[in-house]
Amino acid sequence: MTNPLVFNKKRLIGQSVAPCGFAFLAISVCLSANGLQAKELNPDISVVLDGMYIDNPLALGHGGPGFALGHNELSLGAPIDDLFIGRLTTVIESHDGETELELEEAYLRTTGLGYGLNVKAGRFLSAIGYLNSQHTHSDRFSTRPAVYRSLLGSHYFDDGLQLNLTLPTDLYWRVTAEALQGDAISDVENGVGLYTLSTKLGGDLSASQSWQAGLSYMKNRSPAIQEEEHDHADDEDEEHDHAGHSHGLSYYGGDLYAADLVWKWAPQGNNRQQQVELSAEYFYVDELNDFADEDDFHEGWYVAAVWRFAPQWSTGVRYGEVDLRQPHGDHFHSQSLRESDVMLSYSHSHFSTIRLQYTRQTGEGFSDIDSAILLQYVMSFGEHGAHEF
Repeated sequence: MTNPLVFNKKRLIGQSVAPCGFAFLAISVCLSANGLQAKELNPDISVVLDGMYIDNPLALGHGGPGFALGHNELSLGAPIDDLFIGRLTTVIESHDGETELELEEAYLRTTGLGYGLNVKAGRFLSAIGYLNSQHTHSDRFSTRPAVYRSLLGSHYFDDGLQLNLTLPTDLYWRVTAEALQGDAISDVENGVGLYTLSTKLGGDLSASQSWQAGLSYMKNRSPAIQEEEHDHADDEDEEHDHAGHSHGLSYYGGDLYAADLVWKWAPQGNNRQQQVELSAEYFYVDELNDFADEDDFHEGWYVAAVWRFAPQWSTGVRYGEVDLRQPHGDHFHSQSLRESDVMLSYSHSHFSTIRLQYTRQTGEGFSDIDSAILLQYVMSFGEHGAHEF
């Protein structure tokens, strides 16, 4: 069995480490060599069913009280030929009592360029930060950290071009550059609104331990004007609560800086029995608009610890804070949120998870600061690529 903690050579050629993905690619190459085209193969199809019950709505949340659809996915992917693979992912979720269908991914990616280089074009999850490029069904908690929900809309995807380079070094070292349209948060017309640059370093400390660290930067060439939803003379009791929808960025600026660090431990690399995972991320956003000074910026972070103490059982704790500046004409209102999470999850198999989570919020400037109990299911079937480190 492949050691899940080892950064092996499969990563150096820019491929997924999923055995089924490599088998599928190998079969397509063999068929092509025999005069058959990869397009004659059926694409892999995967479905994720996600739903939850939440007893109280939360600040920067979207759902509750009651039952709500989560992040339900339908995804199709396959090799196109010996140089390209393609993927299409649609998301179905509920927001404000309405069911919404959204195209989350529609990209092609190269596979045969060599030198650890691959190119992705179309719509995809940005490589900014640690969690953002991962699908939410692989998360350890029922909700993304508050800093993600406010600054990245839980997970930021966009249309554009991505260049990945995995360097031939002893340590795993990947550099990613992106040019993105940025229509939702940038006023640039007929051009690229956002640029991102990120790097990941990682390696093994022993047969049982591994680590990864990352730095990210996003440049918004011309931040869009953030519209006020309330008159700035409203009574203070009418606090403002934005960023409700999981895909909507309500807080952004000209420059975003991020850092992340992850450490994992499993006995001899066998994470099917036990695993401890520690992770942390920090975000800072400035240049909010023309009226912003050096004291006007967004800032947030979280730390999380997850322990798989039995093959089917995991528990975890997470704490995070976010401090935001909501624009109101030529001045800003302060918002802050502190969030603590405790979760317990049961996974009957790799394809099914039931999770119980308790979340406690404190802060000011939001209308729905509360505590909540969440009960979530995440079920999947079909072909699924390996999750990232």
